[in-house]
Amino acid sequence: VQLQASGGGLVQAGGSLRLSCAGSGFTSDTFVIGWFRQAPGKEREGISCINSMDDSTFYTEVVKDRFTVSRDKAKNTVYLRMSSLKPEDTAVHFCALGGLHGYDCTQPRSYDYWGRGTLVTVSS
Repeated sequence: VQLQASGGGLVQAGGSLRLSCAGSGFTSDTFVIGWFRQAPGKEREGISCINSMDDSTFYTEVVKDRFTVSRDKAKNTVYLRMSSLKPEDTAVHFCALGGLHGYDCTQPRSYDYWGRGTLVTVSS
């Protein structure tokens, strides 16, 4: 299983970015894709996830109403649209894949596979 996050970059506060998470090598149709981020000197933080069964989504309060996660099944790609970005959103962003049994959206232990991160930098 391989996951590759991309789409990070430098953006001014208030701007937008769309991250992509392209997956390959897994055959199951039932999984959860989570988005995490890790700022310098801080622990990895789960911010959102999407469930493949019904495309239901979850967002933490920190990103709710600013970020939107979606999935293109045909392209095996999950997107994270980030709007109204703030300097405190600066972090390396990761996507991860896990099974649906007993998962906790924002907990790293729920995920078995991780992609390389993509850096998002928001300037003030």
